[in-house]
Amino acid sequence: MAGMTAANRRRLARFSATVGLLVTVVALLLAPAGPASAHAVLVSSSPVASAVVPSGPAEVVLTFSESVRKVPGKIRVIAPDGSRADRGEPTFDGGVVTVAVDPAGGRGTYLVSYRVISADSHPVSGAFTYSVGSPSPPPVDSGDDTRADPVVGNAVKVAKYLGYAGLLLLVGPALVLAALWPRRLPRRGAARLAWAGLGLVAAATLAELWLQVPYTAGGGVFDVTGEGLGSVLGSTFGAAHLVRLGLLAAAAFLLRPLLAGPVGRTDLVILGVLGVATLLTWPLAGHPAASPAPAVSVVVDAVHLGSMAVWLGGLVMLAGFLLPRADERELGAILPIWSRWAALAVSALLLAGTVQALIEVASPDALLGTTYGQLLLGKIGLFVLVIAVAAYSRQLVRRRTAAGRPAPVRRAIWVELAVTAVVLGLSATLVQTTPARTAAADVAGGPTGYFSTTLSSPIYSLQVELDPAQAGNNTVHFYAYTKDNRPQPVVEWRATAALPSAGIEPIEVPLLPLTDNHATGEINLPAAGEWQLRVTVRTSDIDQATVTATVPIR
Repeated sequence: MAGMTAANRRRLARFSATVGLLVTVVALLLAPAGPASAHAVLVSSSPVASAVVPSGPAEVVLTFSESVRKVPGKIRVIAPDGSRADRGEPTFDGGVVTVAVDPAGGRGTYLVSYRVISADSHPVSGAFTYSVGSPSPPPVDSGDDTRADPVVGNAVKVAKYLGYAGLLLLVGPALVLAALWPRRLPRRGAARLAWAGLGLVAAATLAELWLQVPYTAGGGVFDVTGEGLGSVLGSTFGAAHLVRLGLLAAAAFLLRPLLAGPVGRTDLVILGVLGVATLLTWPLAGHPAASPAPAVSVVVDAVHLGSMAVWLGGLVMLAGFLLPRADERELGAILPIWSRWAALAVSALLLAGTVQALIEVASPDALLGTTYGQLLLGKIGLFVLVIAVAAYSRQLVRRRTAAGRPAPVRRAIWVELAVTAVVLGLSATLVQTTPARTAAADVAGGPTGYFSTTLSSPIYSLQVELDPAQAGNNTVHFYAYTKDNRPQPVVEWRATAALPSAGIEPIEVPLLPLTDNHATGEINLPAAGEWQLRVTVRTSDIDQATVTATVPIR
């Protein structure tokens, strides 16, 4: 390598990047195809939940709304005496799971517990009971000691957030150095930022692969087995992440000369193709690949993500490098061009976001009545604020204020970045939240009900509302009040729901604070019974209290 000329090194970089792209294309063609669905829910079962049958069935059949994959050892049928009634491995056929059962088992109540993976890589778990002959006290599934760890769920969101942050830190410097960077300015700082972004994306990708094992199978961060890791790597989710790592490695060959100095058009074209292919790995590993219109959703999500990276990455470069270092003449040439780019990126964001919302939300009721819809509304509100600030920045550029006095533009850009950092956080949460079109579906199909109660603790009272208070999807609202019945500001909300009589462990309720004293969430309660709702409210750094309620679910 020491005797290799610059031209030879550049040809080698092009060849390596092209080979990496070809390998990626082949991997994408060979990767397992994901079905057009997302966030499966249990539609029906045989025997029916809570049914009493005259004789023991030879099999239990679970029918989900969409295709699902197996989590090893996570589908069990427990006999009334606590022994395992299932025989052998369950069979999977799209959304239908068949579990062989010993028909000669004893009379009484059986517990069926399941944990599967939906088409968009998210775990779906639940349980229900049926009885043979006559009901008896439900058994407890004591053999399953791998519980869902909330630390894992939060770590997944953090990894996704860091991946988004790394993407914009990579795209911004690469784009600005390729097209807008003044020749007189040194590239070292911007180059370091780009390498940091690439490293952050790679680290986040590896973390997501690791965390996907306990996220889907249950357990803590370090509960990762070879079998579980192999299952993840063999899935569409794993293939997309491995492809992303390969594309990042291929792109690194062309980034080095670009970050060091100007490069030719051929290098930029190849780097652009690699960048587009890398963007596609995000939607291929999430909701878009499993939507009702997967081809449209994947393309739209990639456009949305790419526009975000161009816009925010460019803002970082402007705020961190160009505005402090470029002179008035250079800024006078750079800012109008950047203003046009930002306008195009924002327009693409708005268009792609609108299409995404139409696909994932599907109805006004789903927009207003689900956690996904409410998070989306919050994201839209913040985005409108960012657009207003961006419009102000463009106005400054048009008036030539930036050339003579860049401080106002710099302040506006920092405001844009601060608000969009929150938008990125909402985006990382959205991709882990059940799409509104699924959460709003009334799978149970029965009449709706309502549960309301007020709970007291030494430091607050809590009004609890749960609708429709029946097996299936439920919406919960919490309102905190002081002892003199004024709104009590809350620092942190936590809630779980469990059905001990059926051996169902606590299920975490994802909560979205709407006001200082009001939070809401969505939860799927898989079986009827007396559910134990446990809510912890923290009102300051040191003050918190937990209250519990028994909620009858039909």
